[in-house]
Amino acid sequence: MNTFGKIFTLTTFGESHGPAIGGVIDGFPAGIDIDIDFIQQELNRRRPGQSRITTDRHEADKVELLSGVFEGKSTGCPIGFVVYNENQHSQDYENMRCLFRPSHADYTYYNKYGIRDHRGGGRSSARITISRCVAGALAKLALKQIGVSIQAYTSQVGNIALDKDYRKYDLSLTESNIVRCPDQEKAHKMEALIADVKAEGDTIGGTITCVIKGCPAGLGDPEFGKLHMQLGAAMLSINAAKGFEYGEGFDCVLSRGSEQNDVFVPGEPISTATNHSGGIQGGISNGQDIYFRVAFKPVATLLKEQQTVDLDGNSTTLKARGRHDPCVLPRAVPIVESMAAMVILDSFLVQKTVKM
Repeated sequence: MNTFGKIFTLTTFGESHGPAIGGVIDGFPAGIDIDIDFIQQELNRRRPGQSRITTDRHEADKVELLSGVFEGKSTGCPIGFVVYNENQHSQDYENMRCLFRPSHADYTYYNKYGIRDHRGGGRSSARITISRCVAGALAKLALKQIGVSIQAYTSQVGNIALDKDYRKYDLSLTESNIVRCPDQEKAHKMEALIADVKAEGDTIGGTITCVIKGCPAGLGDPEFGKLHMQLGAAMLSINAAKGFEYGEGFDCVLSRGSEQNDVFVPGEPISTATNHSGGIQGGISNGQDIYFRVAFKPVATLLKEQQTVDLDGNSTTLKARGRHDPCVLPRAVPIVESMAAMVILDSFLVQKTVKM
């Protein structure tokens, strides 16, 4: 499955140490203003080498749109794009050619295909998310036309966590620090923790919170196409993602129904007094803010010695070389936003066909 979506679709290609990463987007609405600077800015938020707490790999990640855009507007035809890899150090991975990295995709890919690209993880590398950020940026431009905005931020690194209520923070401050956390004090502590972990050759995980505002009521399908199901599947398709919860999530088990129910209040449009449901009821958006959290594990590739086995199952040790993130959270923020934008745009386009 290298293709996302029903009407708005993205098919991706490329490997971490191949010539390029790219994709083809189909079903994108015609007549949307295409801001190439905005698309590049979104890629810059994801690119490696942007701070002292990210991988040292330096890539410009400059996107080239190959089709589907004419005189600054989308034509409705497929949008092809490519981002060339320019700073591969494939030799850094030579000692991994015949070894399996613990908790990485090496072993599973080898068993599925009988072959694997050991250079940076090949297709399983987080570098593949470049394509998602390009498609997500385009989806954001389309969603802007209907008043939908999407903002994600780092809400936890290790044991340093923000309050779960996103309304307590000025989310416009998210990009003011390298951790992408709207709480400046907590951001400094997170940054220090990531730097310490990196110095030890280790990695650490955390959570990202995402808020979708302006989403119209009625998006999502009953039964097997519920909107929260689509969001969950999209988020769990991101490298290193291990958990997803929306609205009150697991905390809802602490409340009674009389405390958890979102009571309707009169008005135009109809709204609710609370939003414990996270903007989705019965699998369909209700017009309130959609909010959710994604948990990311510590990066599997460590710069310290680990026990492992070789292709023949013999015990050995591995000390990885190369350039790796000590924590994926800062660079995963735009990826979470991109996947959310793609889900909402696809669901919006599906709903338009339902009502035609």
